[in-house]
Amino acid sequence: MILEFEPGDKVFNPNNKEWGIGQVQSMIKGKVTVNFENVGKKVINAENVELKKINEQN
Repeated sequence: MILEFEPGDKVFNPNNKEWGIGQVQSMIKGKVTVNFENVGKKVINAENVELKKINEQN
């Protein structure tokens, strides 16, 4: 799996929308650390949890 996230990217978890918008902090060996506005920092295994990138260019 190729991960398309970089630090600073804005993302959300479609299965936990109540977490709010998150900002990617780091990516190490398939683990993405994201700071979400409503639940704080979460370490997510990107192979098991789908994150959607928010396109800010629209």
